[in-house]
Amino acid sequence: MKTNKITLWVSIALILGVVVGYINHNSLDPKAAKDLAANFALLTDIFLRMIKMIIGPLIFSTLVYGVASSDSKSVGRIGVKAMGWFVVASLISLFLGLLFVNVMQPGVGYNLPIPTDGAASTIKANALNLKDFVAHMFPKSFFEAMSNNEVLQIVIFSMFFGFALGAIKDKAPRYLLGTIGEISHVMLKVTGYVMCLAPLGVFGAVAATITTDGLGILAVYARFLGTFILATLTLWAILVAAGYAFLGRQVFALLKSMRTPFLLGFATASSEAAYPKVLEQLEKFGVSERVAGFVLPLGYSFNLDGSMLYSAFASLFIAQVYNIPLSLGQQITMLLVLLVTSKGIAGVPRSALVVVAAVLPMFHLPEAGVLLLLGVDHFLDMFRTATNVIGNALATTVVAQSERAIGAQNEEL
Repeated sequence: MKTNKITLWVSIALILGVVVGYINHNSLDPKAAKDLAANFALLTDIFLRMIKMIIGPLIFSTLVYGVASSDSKSVGRIGVKAMGWFVVASLISLFLGLLFVNVMQPGVGYNLPIPTDGAASTIKANALNLKDFVAHMFPKSFFEAMSNNEVLQIVIFSMFFGFALGAIKDKAPRYLLGTIGEISHVMLKVTGYVMCLAPLGVFGAVAATITTDGLGILAVYARFLGTFILATLTLWAILVAAGYAFLGRQVFALLKSMRTPFLLGFATASSEAAYPKVLEQLEKFGVSERVAGFVLPLGYSFNLDGSMLYSAFASLFIAQVYNIPLSLGQQITMLLVLLVTSKGIAGVPRSALVVVAAVLPMFHLPEAGVLLLLGVDHFLDMFRTATNVIGNALATTVVAQSERAIGAQNEEL
Protein backbone atom coordinates (compact mmCIF):
# COMPACT_ATOMS: atom_id res chain seq x y z
CA MET A 1 0.00 0.00 0.00
CA LYS A 2 1.63 3.28 -1.09
CA THR A 3 1.98 6.25 1.23
CA ASN A 4 -0.80 8.29 -0.41
CA LYS A 5 -3.27 5.41 -0.10
CA ILE A 6 -2.34 4.76 3.53
CA THR A 7 -2.87 8.43 4.33
CA LEU A 8 -6.28 8.40 2.65
CA TRP A 9 -7.43 5.24 4.43
CA VAL A 10 -6.12 6.43 7.81
CA SER A 11 -8.00 9.70 7.36
CA ILE A 12 -11.20 7.84 6.47
CA ALA A 13 -10.74 5.50 9.45
CA LEU A 14 -10.27 8.50 11.75
CA ILE A 15 -13.54 10.08 10.61
CA LEU A 16 -15.43 6.79 10.75
CA GLY A 17 -14.11 6.17 14.24
CA VAL A 18 -15.48 9.50 15.45
CA VAL A 19 -18.88 8.91 13.80
CA VAL A 20 -19.28 5.31 15.00
CA GLY A 21 -18.09 6.18 18.50
CA TYR A 22 -20.46 9.14 18.76
CA ILE A 23 -23.46 7.04 17.64
CA ASN A 24 -22.60 4.26 20.09
CA HIS A 25 -22.06 6.66 23.00
CA ASN A 26 -25.50 8.20 22.52
CA SER A 27 -27.39 4.96 21.87
CA LEU A 28 -25.92 2.51 24.39
CA ASP A 29 -25.94 2.39 28.18
CA PRO A 30 -22.53 2.88 29.87
CA LYS A 31 -21.90 -0.84 30.45
CA ALA A 32 -22.75 -1.84 26.86
CA ALA A 33 -20.66 1.06 25.55
CA LYS A 34 -17.70 -0.06 27.65
CA ASP A 35 -18.00 -3.66 26.39
CA LEU A 36 -18.24 -2.53 22.76
CA ALA A 37 -15.28 -0.16 23.22
CA ALA A 38 -13.20 -3.12 24.42
CA ASN A 39 -13.94 -4.87 21.12
CA PHE A 40 -12.91 -1.80 19.14
CA ALA A 41 -9.76 -1.50 21.24
CA LEU A 42 -8.80 -5.05 20.20
CA LEU A 43 -8.14 -3.77 16.67
CA THR A 44 -5.75 -1.15 18.02
CA ASP A 45 -4.10 -3.67 20.34
CA ILE A 46 -3.38 -6.01 17.42
CA PHE A 47 -1.92 -3.18 15.33
CA LEU A 48 0.28 -1.90 18.18
CA ARG A 49 1.47 -5.43 18.93
CA MET A 50 2.55 -5.77 15.31
CA ILE A 51 4.36 -2.44 15.55
CA LYS A 52 6.12 -3.47 18.75
CA MET A 53 7.14 -6.69 17.01
CA ILE A 54 9.30 -4.74 14.54
CA ILE A 55 10.55 -1.83 16.69
CA GLY A 56 13.45 -3.66 18.37
CA PRO A 57 14.92 -5.34 15.27
CA LEU A 58 14.45 -2.15 13.25
CA ILE A 59 16.29 0.06 15.76
CA PHE A 60 19.06 -2.49 16.27
CA SER A 61 19.75 -3.08 12.58
CA THR A 62 19.60 0.56 11.48
CA LEU A 63 21.61 1.88 14.43
CA VAL A 64 24.34 -0.79 14.27
CA TYR A 65 24.70 -0.27 10.53
CA GLY A 66 24.85 3.51 10.96
CA VAL A 67 27.46 3.44 13.74
CA ALA A 68 29.64 0.70 12.21
CA SER A 69 29.63 2.44 8.81
CA SER A 70 30.87 5.72 10.32
CA ASP A 71 34.07 6.67 12.04
CA SER A 72 33.92 7.43 15.77
CA LYS A 73 34.54 11.15 15.20
CA SER A 74 31.49 11.55 12.94
CA VAL A 75 29.30 9.55 15.34
CA GLY A 76 30.38 11.80 18.22
CA ARG A 77 29.81 14.92 16.13
CA ILE A 78 26.34 13.78 15.07
CA GLY A 79 25.49 12.90 18.68
CA VAL A 80 26.53 16.34 19.95
CA LYS A 81 24.51 18.10 17.23
CA ALA A 82 21.45 15.96 17.96
CA MET A 83 21.62 16.50 21.72
CA GLY A 84 22.10 20.23 21.20
CA TRP A 85 18.90 20.37 19.13
CA PHE A 86 17.05 18.23 21.68
CA VAL A 87 17.99 20.47 24.62
CA VAL A 88 17.06 23.70 22.83
CA ALA A 89 13.76 22.25 21.57
CA SER A 90 12.99 20.96 25.07
CA LEU A 91 13.59 24.36 26.65
CA ILE A 92 11.39 26.07 24.05
CA SER A 93 8.62 23.52 24.64
CA LEU A 94 8.74 23.98 28.41
CA PHE A 95 8.84 27.76 28.10
CA LEU A 96 5.77 27.77 25.83
CA GLY A 97 3.87 25.72 28.39
CA LEU A 98 4.76 28.25 31.09
CA LEU A 99 3.94 31.22 28.84
CA PHE A 100 0.50 30.06 27.71
CA VAL A 101 -0.64 29.02 31.18
CA ASN A 102 0.35 32.39 32.64
CA VAL A 103 -1.11 34.44 29.81
CA MET A 104 -4.32 32.49 29.13
CA GLN A 105 -4.81 31.24 32.72
CA PRO A 106 -7.03 28.25 31.84
CA GLY A 107 -7.20 27.05 35.48
CA VAL A 108 -8.08 30.37 37.13
CA GLY A 109 -11.60 30.57 38.57
CA TYR A 110 -12.12 26.93 39.52
CA ASN A 111 -10.90 27.47 43.12
CA LEU A 112 -11.17 23.78 43.97
CA PRO A 113 -10.48 22.82 47.59
CA ILE A 114 -7.12 21.18 48.17
CA PRO A 115 -7.70 17.40 48.44
CA THR A 116 -7.09 15.55 51.68
CA ASP A 117 -3.84 13.62 52.11
CA GLY A 118 -5.66 10.39 51.37
CA ALA A 119 -6.70 11.49 47.91
CA ALA A 120 -4.17 10.44 45.31
CA SER A 121 -3.98 9.55 41.66
CA THR A 122 -3.43 6.03 40.39
CA ILE A 123 -0.44 7.14 38.34
CA LYS A 124 2.74 5.45 39.54
CA ALA A 125 5.30 8.22 39.87
CA ASN A 126 7.42 7.05 42.78
CA ALA A 127 9.84 5.21 40.51
CA LEU A 128 10.64 8.30 38.44
CA ASN A 129 13.98 9.73 39.57
CA LEU A 130 17.34 10.50 37.99
CA LYS A 131 19.24 7.68 39.72
CA ASP A 132 16.83 4.99 38.54
CA PHE A 133 16.70 6.48 35.05
CA VAL A 134 20.49 6.42 34.65
CA ALA A 135 20.67 2.82 35.91
CA HIS A 136 17.78 1.81 33.68
CA MET A 137 19.57 3.11 30.58
CA PHE A 138 21.93 0.15 30.65
CA PRO A 139 20.40 -3.26 29.84
CA LYS A 140 20.92 -6.32 32.01
CA SER A 141 20.18 -8.42 28.96
CA PHE A 142 19.94 -7.48 25.32
CA PHE A 143 17.14 -9.99 24.82
CA GLU A 144 15.20 -8.61 27.78
CA ALA A 145 15.53 -5.11 26.31
CA MET A 146 14.31 -6.36 22.94
CA SER A 147 11.37 -8.27 24.42
CA ASN A 148 10.25 -5.24 26.45
CA ASN A 149 10.92 -2.72 23.64
CA GLU A 150 13.17 -0.67 25.91
CA VAL A 151 14.25 1.82 23.24
CA LEU A 152 17.04 3.49 25.21
CA GLN A 153 18.53 0.15 26.31
CA ILE A 154 18.45 -1.11 22.72
CA VAL A 155 20.18 2.12 21.63
CA ILE A 156 22.96 1.68 24.23
CA PHE A 157 23.65 -1.95 23.26
CA SER A 158 23.45 -1.19 19.53
CA MET A 159 25.98 1.63 19.87
CA PHE A 160 28.47 -0.62 21.67
CA PHE A 161 27.89 -3.37 19.10
CA GLY A 162 28.25 -0.92 16.21
CA PHE A 163 31.49 0.59 17.56
CA ALA A 164 32.94 -2.89 18.11
CA LEU A 165 31.91 -4.04 14.64
CA GLY A 166 33.41 -0.94 13.04
CA ALA A 167 36.68 -1.36 14.96
CA ILE A 168 37.37 -4.85 13.56
CA LYS A 169 38.92 -4.53 10.12
CA ASP A 170 39.01 -8.05 8.69
CA LYS A 171 36.55 -9.44 6.12
CA ALA A 172 34.18 -11.35 8.41
CA PRO A 173 32.80 -8.23 10.14
CA ARG A 174 32.37 -6.61 6.71
CA TYR A 175 30.09 -9.47 5.71
CA LEU A 176 28.25 -9.19 9.03
CA LEU A 177 27.81 -5.45 8.51
CA GLY A 178 26.37 -6.07 5.05
CA THR A 179 24.00 -8.65 6.49
CA ILE A 180 22.81 -6.24 9.18
CA GLY A 181 22.25 -3.59 6.51
CA GLU A 182 20.12 -6.03 4.56
CA ILE A 183 18.16 -6.90 7.71
CA SER A 184 17.27 -3.20 8.09
CA HIS A 185 15.91 -3.20 4.53
CA VAL A 186 13.90 -6.35 5.22
CA MET A 187 12.46 -4.80 8.38
CA LEU A 188 11.38 -1.75 6.40
CA LYS A 189 9.63 -4.11 3.98
CA VAL A 190 7.89 -5.79 6.94
CA THR A 191 6.91 -2.29 8.09
CA GLY A 192 5.10 -1.79 4.79
CA TYR A 193 3.06 -4.92 5.39
CA VAL A 194 2.22 -3.95 8.97
CA MET A 195 1.13 -0.48 7.82
CA CYS A 196 -1.69 -2.12 5.87
CA LEU A 197 -3.33 -2.69 9.27
CA ALA A 198 -2.98 0.99 10.23
CA PRO A 199 -6.53 2.05 9.22
CA LEU A 200 -8.02 -0.69 11.41
CA GLY A 201 -5.83 0.34 14.34
CA VAL A 202 -6.78 3.99 13.95
CA PHE A 203 -10.49 3.21 13.66
CA GLY A 204 -10.38 1.03 16.77
CA ALA A 205 -8.52 3.60 18.87
CA VAL A 206 -10.81 6.51 18.01
CA ALA A 207 -14.07 4.53 18.11
CA ALA A 208 -13.20 3.02 21.51
CA THR A 209 -12.40 6.39 23.07
CA ILE A 210 -15.46 8.20 21.73
CA THR A 211 -17.77 5.27 22.57
CA THR A 212 -16.85 5.40 26.27
CA ASP A 213 -16.15 9.11 26.83
CA GLY A 214 -18.21 10.78 24.10
CA LEU A 215 -17.48 14.18 22.63
CA GLY A 216 -19.24 16.01 25.44
CA ILE A 217 -16.22 15.76 27.71
CA LEU A 218 -14.38 18.10 25.33
CA ALA A 219 -16.87 20.86 26.15
CA VAL A 220 -16.24 20.48 29.90
CA TYR A 221 -12.53 21.08 29.36
CA ALA A 222 -12.96 23.52 26.48
CA ARG A 223 -10.80 26.31 27.92
CA PHE A 224 -8.04 23.91 28.99
CA LEU A 225 -8.06 22.05 25.67
CA GLY A 226 -8.28 25.22 23.60
CA THR A 227 -5.31 26.81 25.34
CA PHE A 228 -3.23 23.64 25.10
CA ILE A 229 -4.00 23.19 21.39
CA LEU A 230 -3.08 26.83 20.75
CA ALA A 231 0.22 26.32 22.57
CA THR A 232 0.83 23.14 20.56
CA LEU A 233 0.16 24.87 17.24
CA THR A 234 2.56 27.64 18.27
CA LEU A 235 5.23 25.03 19.01
CA TRP A 236 4.62 23.44 15.60
CA ALA A 237 5.12 26.83 13.95
CA ILE A 238 8.38 27.41 15.86
CA LEU A 239 9.72 23.95 14.98
CA VAL A 240 8.85 24.39 11.31
CA ALA A 241 10.44 27.86 11.31
CA ALA A 242 13.62 26.42 12.84
CA GLY A 243 13.55 23.68 10.23
CA TYR A 244 13.13 26.27 7.49
CA ALA A 245 16.20 28.12 8.76
CA PHE A 246 18.32 25.01 8.10
CA LEU A 247 16.47 23.26 5.27
CA GLY A 248 14.87 26.11 3.33
CA ARG A 249 11.85 25.12 1.24
CA GLN A 250 12.75 21.45 1.66
CA VAL A 251 11.06 21.60 5.06
CA PHE A 252 7.63 21.69 3.38
CA ALA A 253 8.44 18.60 1.32
CA LEU A 254 9.56 16.91 4.55
CA LEU A 255 6.29 17.77 6.30
CA LYS A 256 4.34 16.45 3.32
CA SER A 257 6.26 13.19 3.49
CA MET A 258 5.42 12.88 7.20
CA ARG A 259 1.65 13.09 6.78
CA THR A 260 1.10 9.34 7.26
CA PRO A 261 3.23 8.89 10.42
CA PHE A 262 1.74 12.16 11.72
CA LEU A 263 -1.80 10.83 11.32
CA LEU A 264 -0.81 7.46 12.79
CA GLY A 265 0.71 9.09 15.85
CA PHE A 266 -2.22 11.47 16.24
CA ALA A 267 -4.97 8.86 15.90
CA THR A 268 -3.37 6.10 17.99
CA ALA A 269 -1.65 8.42 20.52
CA SER A 270 1.35 6.09 20.22
CA SER A 271 4.82 7.21 19.18
CA GLU A 272 5.76 3.57 18.59
CA ALA A 273 3.05 3.30 15.95
CA ALA A 274 4.64 6.13 13.99
CA TYR A 275 8.33 5.23 14.42
CA PRO A 276 8.78 2.69 11.58
CA LYS A 277 6.98 4.91 9.09
CA VAL A 278 8.96 7.99 10.17
CA LEU A 279 12.21 6.10 9.56
CA GLU A 280 11.01 4.83 6.18
CA GLN A 281 9.89 8.28 5.04
CA LEU A 282 13.12 9.91 6.19
CA GLU A 283 15.12 7.49 4.07
CA LYS A 284 12.79 8.07 1.11
CA PHE A 285 13.28 11.79 1.62
CA GLY A 286 17.00 11.22 1.17
CA VAL A 287 18.30 11.24 4.75
CA SER A 288 21.32 8.96 5.07
CA GLU A 289 20.63 5.59 6.74
CA ARG A 290 23.49 6.10 9.19
CA VAL A 291 22.12 9.46 10.36
CA ALA A 292 18.45 8.45 10.45
CA GLY A 293 19.23 5.16 12.19
CA PHE A 294 21.28 6.95 14.84
CA VAL A 295 19.45 10.22 15.52
CA LEU A 296 15.83 9.03 15.37
CA PRO A 297 16.12 6.43 18.19
CA LEU A 298 17.89 9.04 20.33
CA GLY A 299 15.07 11.46 19.59
CA TYR A 300 12.49 8.96 20.79
CA SER A 301 14.29 8.89 24.14
CA PHE A 302 15.39 12.51 24.52
CA ASN A 303 13.32 14.69 22.18
CA LEU A 304 9.72 14.56 23.42
CA ASP A 305 8.70 18.14 22.65
CA GLY A 306 4.95 17.57 22.92
CA SER A 307 5.26 15.70 26.19
CA MET A 308 7.36 18.43 27.76
CA LEU A 309 5.05 21.21 26.61
CA TYR A 310 2.19 19.30 28.21
CA SER A 311 4.10 18.54 31.43
CA ALA A 312 4.79 22.22 32.09
CA PHE A 313 1.30 23.26 30.99
CA ALA A 314 -0.52 20.64 33.09
CA SER A 315 1.56 21.21 36.24
CA LEU A 316 0.89 24.95 36.27
CA PHE A 317 -2.77 24.39 35.32
CA ILE A 318 -3.21 22.26 38.44
CA ALA A 319 -1.63 25.02 40.55
CA GLN A 320 -4.15 27.49 39.13
CA VAL A 321 -7.12 25.16 39.68
CA TYR A 322 -6.30 24.84 43.37
CA ASN A 323 -5.43 28.55 43.60
CA ILE A 324 -1.85 27.86 44.73
CA PRO A 325 0.38 30.72 43.54
CA LEU A 326 3.87 29.92 42.28
CA SER A 327 6.49 32.63 41.90
CA LEU A 328 8.36 33.07 38.63
CA GLY A 329 11.44 31.59 40.30
CA GLN A 330 9.49 28.50 41.36
CA GLN A 331 8.07 28.10 37.86
CA ILE A 332 11.51 28.32 36.27
CA THR A 333 12.81 25.78 38.78
CA MET A 334 9.91 23.53 37.85
CA LEU A 335 10.89 23.79 34.17
CA LEU A 336 14.46 22.74 34.96
CA VAL A 337 13.20 19.78 36.98
CA LEU A 338 10.90 18.78 34.12
CA LEU A 339 13.80 19.09 31.66
CA VAL A 340 15.67 16.39 33.58
CA THR A 341 12.82 14.09 34.62
CA SER A 342 11.20 14.05 31.18
CA LYS A 343 14.27 12.29 29.73
CA GLY A 344 13.31 9.10 31.48
CA ILE A 345 9.74 8.74 30.27
CA ALA A 346 10.17 7.07 26.88
CA GLY A 347 8.12 3.88 26.78
CA VAL A 348 6.33 4.58 30.07
CA PRO A 349 2.51 4.29 29.81
CA ARG A 350 0.86 7.72 30.21
CA SER A 351 4.41 9.05 30.31
CA ALA A 352 3.60 12.77 30.50
CA LEU A 353 1.14 12.16 33.35
CA VAL A 354 3.82 10.20 35.20
CA VAL A 355 6.16 13.20 34.98
CA VAL A 356 3.43 15.57 36.18
CA ALA A 357 2.53 13.29 39.09
CA ALA A 358 6.21 13.08 40.07
CA VAL A 359 6.83 16.83 39.95
CA LEU A 360 3.70 18.04 41.78
CA PRO A 361 4.79 16.98 45.30
CA MET A 362 8.16 18.72 44.85
CA PHE A 363 6.30 22.05 44.67
CA HIS A 364 3.66 21.22 47.32
CA LEU A 365 0.93 20.76 44.72
CA PRO A 366 -1.70 18.03 45.27
CA GLU A 367 -0.85 14.88 43.32
CA ALA A 368 -4.59 14.16 43.08
CA GLY A 369 -4.77 17.07 40.62
CA VAL A 370 -3.70 14.56 37.97
CA LEU A 371 -7.18 13.05 38.30
CA LEU A 372 -8.59 16.21 36.73
CA LEU A 373 -6.72 15.42 33.52
CA LEU A 374 -7.49 11.72 33.13
CA GLY A 375 -10.82 12.22 31.36
CA VAL A 376 -9.28 14.07 28.43
CA ASP A 377 -5.77 12.63 28.55
CA HIS A 378 -6.24 10.50 25.43
CA PHE A 379 -7.24 13.55 23.38
CA LEU A 380 -4.28 15.47 24.79
CA ASP A 381 -1.98 12.54 24.09
CA MET A 382 -2.97 12.66 20.43
CA PHE A 383 -1.53 16.17 20.14
CA ARG A 384 1.52 15.30 22.26
CA THR A 385 2.38 12.33 20.06
CA ALA A 386 1.87 14.22 16.80
CA THR A 387 4.19 16.95 18.11
CA ASN A 388 6.84 14.36 18.99
CA VAL A 389 6.63 12.97 15.44
CA ILE A 390 7.13 16.42 13.89
CA GLY A 391 9.95 17.30 16.30
CA ASN A 392 11.92 14.11 15.71
CA ALA A 393 11.52 14.18 11.93
CA LEU A 394 12.79 17.77 11.83
CA ALA A 395 15.65 17.10 14.25
CA THR A 396 16.89 14.10 12.26
CA THR A 397 16.71 15.94 8.94
CA VAL A 398 18.43 19.08 10.25
CA VAL A 399 21.31 17.01 11.67
CA ALA A 400 21.57 15.16 8.35
CA GLN A 401 21.64 18.48 6.48
CA SER A 402 24.47 19.74 8.70
CA GLU A 403 26.39 16.55 7.87
CA ARG A 404 25.64 16.89 4.13
CA ALA A 405 23.91 13.54 4.43
CA ILE A 406 20.72 14.28 2.45
CA GLY A 407 20.57 12.90 -1.07
CA ALA A 408 18.07 13.50 -3.87
CA GLN A 409 14.49 13.26 -2.65
CA ASN A 410 12.11 10.62 -3.87
CA GLU A 411 9.92 12.08 -6.60
CA GLU A 412 6.83 10.40 -5.10
CA LEU A 413 7.09 12.68 -2.08
